[in-house]
Amino acid sequence: MEEIDIATVIETLKETLKTEKLPIVSDLAEKRSTPFHILISTLISLRTKDEVTEAASRRLFALADTPSEMVKLSEDHIINAIYPAGFYRNKAKTILHICRELIEKYDSHVPETIEELLTLKGVGRKTANLVVTLGYGGKGICVDTHVHRISNRLGYVTTTTPEETEYDLREKLPLRYWTDYNTIMVAFGRNICRPTSPLCTRCPLSNYCPRYGVTRSR
Repeated sequence: MEEIDIATVIETLKETLKTEKLPIVSDLAEKRSTPFHILISTLISLRTKDEVTEAASRRLFALADTPSEMVKLSEDHIINAIYPAGFYRNKAKTILHICRELIEKYDSHVPETIEELLTLKGVGRKTANLVVTLGYGGKGICVDTHVHRISNRLGYVTTTTPEETEYDLREKLPLRYWTDYNTIMVAFGRNICRPTSPLCTRCPLSNYCPRYGVTRSR
């Protein structure tokens, strides 16, 4: 079986998705937000729609823009600001805990490495990679459900978990695509290559994609 040409895939999607709205965290990065903004907004975004994340982040950052400002807020203040983000009560606790850790361990500075970021409560590999790539312009590959699903549908990787997908992509995805890969695949996954019944008749990759795992499409 011939492996898909990932360069063609990415360049095709870049052109197709020019008019699509960026995922919220990528949009923040485009607006030159700080690594702290990227970190907190990513935490809010987990299991939450982009429009909710955007509004919640805006309300929260209007109240507190740095770790030292954030810890002055009560948990209820943060809850009220980020509601109705998914798991808003737990996220409020996590945000306060992380801000205290940033102050105590890092002098209010958001760590620049994935390894250090993973020591913060509630920060997983997806969040850590986004902070490194979008917050600091470093090298990382953020793998969420969209990236995991589409990479496997294309046959570019054959994995069972997002973490496995990240490590496989680190081995084979050309370095020049690392930073943009998540943004491209998330936009594509939300609009066309959906989890169930993807819009294959509208897909710009219909001539390339073997559609592995797709049992029903439109």
